[in-house]
Parts: sequence; structure tokens; C-alpha cells
Amino acid sequence: MTTQSKQENIILPEAPAIPGLTLRGFRGEVDFPLMLAVIHGSKDEDGIQRADTLAEVKNNYQHLLNCDPYRDMLFAEMNGQVIAYNRVFWEQLEDKTRLYNLFGFLLPQWRRKKIGAAMLRHAERHLREIAAGHPQDGERFFQSFAADTEKGALALLGCQGYTPIRYEIDMRRDLSGPFPETPMPEGLEVRPVEEAHIWPIFDAMNEAFRDHWSYRQQTREEFEGWMKSPTFKPELWKVAWESDQVAGMVMNFLNPVENEEYKRKRGYTEGICVRRAWRKRGLARSLIVQSMKMFKEMGMTETAHGVDAQNLSGALRLYQSVGYRQVKQRTIFRKPME
Repeated sequence: MTTQSKQENIILPEAPAIPGLTLRGFRGEVDFPLMLAVIHGSKDEDGIQRADTLAEVKNNYQHLLNCDPYRDMLFAEMNGQVIAYNRVFWEQLEDKTRLYNLFGFLLPQWRRKKIGAAMLRHAERHLREIAAGHPQDGERFFQSFAADTEKGALALLGCQGYTPIRYEIDMRRDLSGPFPETPMPEGLEVRPVEEAHIWPIFDAMNEAFRDHWSYRQQTREEFEGWMKSPTFKPELWKVAWESDQVAGMVMNFLNPVENEEYKRKRGYTEGICVRRAWRKRGLARSLIVQSMKMFKEMGMTETAHGVDAQNLSGALRLYQSVGYRQVKQRTIFRKPME
């Protein structure tokens, strides 16, 4: 996180004339608890289950990708109280496509007053300024996201010209049911993760995900951000090896704070991937079931993860075959940048 000059009293031409409404830039770590209050104040209305902590927000903002919060954030205040904020960042995909991402949060009581639309247009203008400094060597899109329960965000993106481009599905598996037989492919074994394994596993993960839609190689800095998170638990991972080669993995984790808030016992089977040479042999299926059994032995009652609904590898069918069922859909929206 860089430390550039703070932007105070930002004037937006589209901002509604609401007495007490002001807009400003990021002020540093003092804003983190204010951001957290907006996130928590929005999630019930949006049907989003999340349990962010102040420590996690701070850690995330120390490992941002192509984003300077002092330049790339906008806050809305009502009589000095933060009611909304948004942030932008950009990324370049393997195929040279550049995505100019924007997202934000607005407290429910201040929605449908044109505040969100004004902030979104400001974000687009700022992203165009950022894009002006980039080579024009590929397609360019604005990009944002919304779950099917985020009615306000869906309406806003739709009226601002954003088009659904891809769908992701949140899936859940009750661990009370029986598990299918899923033997490991011959010649492969799961080994406990040691410290020396972390970066070979990271490299194998990047290679395995290269065939996925909208691929961008994850950086070491991004991964190091996760390594400092309480959800980074490599002792829960299921990593398959053949000799000294990583064949595939499930990077399992728990979120105890979230489990406590929602009174549940859930483990996450995320980061599921297999390198090309070991595909079509039942490895992913075996690692997933091993993960579910592990979580059940730990006292968990369910597992969950997200999946690209249009994944060409048949991931959705794979997860359904081991008992996962859809609980929510998320939409990725894009709009061509003029």
C-alpha cells in the first residue's frame, strides 16, 4: 500500500444534491474500520455471508494488485459518516486482454438515490485515465461482479451498460451422506505439505490453471498476502505427487470467524487443479473426496467451494458427481472500454 496525497472534497458532476453528502479519497488505515462497517452493514441486505475482520482488511490492502488506494478509491460520507466506498484496479490476462475492475459497497438506506451510479461513473472515468497509459495491444473491458442476491448491484450494472459474460456457482456438500469410492491413480501419493513444498506447489497451481478461462498468472506477492491470512493452512491441503513432481491439489481451508458468525461447521475445498499430464485419471475426484473425509473427521458438517459454470474441463459435473449442489450464482459483467 503506497502513501500518496489524500484527495479531499471530490466533486462529481453526477452526484445527487443531497444535503450533507460529500465525497473524498482514501485517508489510510484510519479508514479500515469505516470500510468494515459498510461491508457488514450491506451484507444482510445483499444476501452475502461473510465475516471480514480488521486484520484481514489490513492484510489485503498491503498486497493489492495494480492499485494505489490513495488514488484508486472513493468514499461517500453523509454528515461526516462513511456510507459507501468503491475501489478500482486493473489486470492483464495471458491473452493480452486488459480488465479494468471496479467494485463497491453502499449502505442499504442510501441506495436508489443516484449515489452508486455517480460513484460508478467516476470509477469508469478514472479507469480510462489509467488505461490511457497502457499499450493498446489487446481488448479492454470494464469488469465487475454481483451475486444473484445482490439486487441493487445487478440493477446498477444493467442500467450502466454492463453485460453478463460468465457465471460462477457457489456449491455446498453435506458431509452426512456417503462418499463415493475414489482410489488414487497408480503411481501417485498425497504427502503432508512441508515448508519447502510451498513454492513448487504455487508454481504447479499457476501452470494447472493456465487452461482456465480469463487466466492470469498469480504473482508471488499475491500469494504471500494469503500466506499471512488466518485461512492459510497448508496442513489441510491435499497435494498429490509423482516422484518429485506435483500432479494436482486441493488447497483446503477453514474460516473459523465465519463459522462462528453463521453457527455452522464448514470447510472449503478450493484451489482444485490438476496439471495436464495427470488429467483424466480421477485424481481431482480422489483429492476432493479425501478432503471431504478429512473435514468430517475434524467435526465439520459441510464443505463448499465456487466453480466456473462454463469450465470446459467438466468441473461442474465432477463436483456434482461427488455430491456438491448449487446454492448461489455469481455473474461476471463486462463493458467494452471506448
